[in-house]
Amino acid sequence: MSTVDTTAPLGTRESTATDAGAARKAGRTNRNARARRDRPGWFLTVCAVVVFAFSVFPVYWMVNSSFLPTNRIRSTTPTFFPVDGTFENYRKIFAGETNYLFTPALRVSLTVVVVVLVFALLFGFLAALAATRFRWRGRKMFIVTILAIQMIPGEAMIISLYSMLRDWNLLDQIFGLILLYTASVLPFTIWTLRGFVAGVPAELEEAAQIDGCSKIGAFIRVTFPLVAPGLISTGVFAFIQAWNEFVLALVVMEGNKTLPIWLRALQEATKGTDWGTVMAGSTLISIPIVIFFLFVQGRMTSGMVSGAVKG
Repeated sequence: MSTVDTTAPLGTRESTATDAGAARKAGRTNRNARARRDRPGWFLTVCAVVVFAFSVFPVYWMVNSSFLPTNRIRSTTPTFFPVDGTFENYRKIFAGETNYLFTPALRVSLTVVVVVLVFALLFGFLAALAATRFRWRGRKMFIVTILAIQMIPGEAMIISLYSMLRDWNLLDQIFGLILLYTASVLPFTIWTLRGFVAGVPAELEEAAQIDGCSKIGAFIRVTFPLVAPGLISTGVFAFIQAWNEFVLALVVMEGNKTLPIWLRALQEATKGTDWGTVMAGSTLISIPIVIFFLFVQGRMTSGMVSGAVKG
């Protein structure tokens, strides 16, 4: 049991009581300040959750519908969980019961995307290196032209691109589609990689050469590892654009169909659309993008941050 020292001087007791009151008031002030600081954090968290839900729900609905028969999809009562789902839609695709086979379209898309990715990163990196490390006549005009090309909508050049491929006998040829896709992603690739290359000081290569490295060795050992995150983040953009592109492939490809064109062929005007198969096909098309993104997400994040700071 605590006791109060009544023998202490009156001034001392009043001073102690005043200090205790000030401490309690300061504590309340700190708690109120903390609450005010935390309030925006909670609000932003709620906003982030809402945006995430709106972004993820269409993907979830696509995957959910891929396990439902078409009559369940057309029902006025939505089915949010495929409790009695079926793999029939996927079986139709892999069994070749659709108008066009899935495997040839997958092979065409993979071939086009891999080659476009290699060409875009190779030529884009070399062009970015030339525009950053070297001084030559027309360099600024080259950079401005690259920026201006990105402002031209691709649909405005469809007729000229079609005529060009027709004159070169590259219509309905995989190599012709590779040329178009490479040309469409190169401006963005060059512009983005230019920022990453500019963020690596040339003095680092010079220091490596002083230590005994050759010019190529200094580039491989010093510059390239620092630019690698930028190559990965730029490669993700090139991969997604080439994988999902629809209009150019629809115009210049007839027999060799890519996956987006194959998916369109599932929607028939005469027999009606089998939405279960369409959703299953959409899910299958999305899987490679998800796998590729999960594989490079760490490097991609660091590359985007580095580009934002250095570029």
